[in-house]
Amino acid sequence: MFKKKKTDVKKAGEEKELSRQDGQEQALSADDGSQAPLLTHLLALRKVLFISVLSVVIAFFLVYYLAIDYLMAWITGPIVERGIEIIYTAMSEALVTKFKVGLIAAVIVASPVIIGQIWGFIKPALYPKEKKAFRILFFIALFLFLLGVTFCYMAVYLLAVDFFLVAGDQLATPMLSIDKYVSFLFGFIVPFGIAFQLPVALYLTTRMGWTNYKSLASKRKFVILGIFVLAAILTPPDVVSQLALGLPMILLYEIGVQVCRITKPRTRE
Repeated sequence: MFKKKKTDVKKAGEEKELSRQDGQEQALSADDGSQAPLLTHLLALRKVLFISVLSVVIAFFLVYYLAIDYLMAWITGPIVERGIEIIYTAMSEALVTKFKVGLIAAVIVASPVIIGQIWGFIKPALYPKEKKAFRILFFIALFLFLLGVTFCYMAVYLLAVDFFLVAGDQLATPMLSIDKYVSFLFGFIVPFGIAFQLPVALYLTTRMGWTNYKSLASKRKFVILGIFVLAAILTPPDVVSQLALGLPMILLYEIGVQVCRITKPRTRE
């Protein structure tokens, strides 16, 4: 009987040890299961970054060796046409400026590849309705950005150039540094592209439930005041340039308000 009890205790110990090992294996398999999706996403993200960077590098070499002179001539056109001399004040300034312009152009050229990679990365996480809404919203935002940049360059920027040249005509002889001029150009037109995203921003805030049509409509006069203050900051201190930015932004705000009027806040499911 004593031997039988001893055997039973030994079997119970072995079963307990086996149960403990099974529990550890299940815990490890659960950890592996939870880490697998994360590792998959990281690998997918690495692929997106690699292809995007590679496309920009390839586009940069193509742009730099095939079109950089045409781009620089187009960028400096408004100044050269007005008889202003463009100089460089450091040995590497002209070359570095070409690299800067080439890199910006390369990102624009490679943007379809970059956008396609980003879309492929986030697409599996979206529902069919969200995919459709995201595509529409993305193209609207892209169109508004390009519209804002084009409007700025064709209208406001040329007025600003004339204003600054006339304002300093009696004070000194204009000799513009190529690096500072290019930085001024991009620093001037990019905020317009961002400002033209106002309808998209209003739609998203309404969709998220952060604001609504009534609140936006009731605060219209304060928004108009803020728009003209912003226009005064972003543009030269003349009425024409301020109106050139302020009036389109007011129109975009009104469009955004009307969009919010028919937009319903997202409901949690």
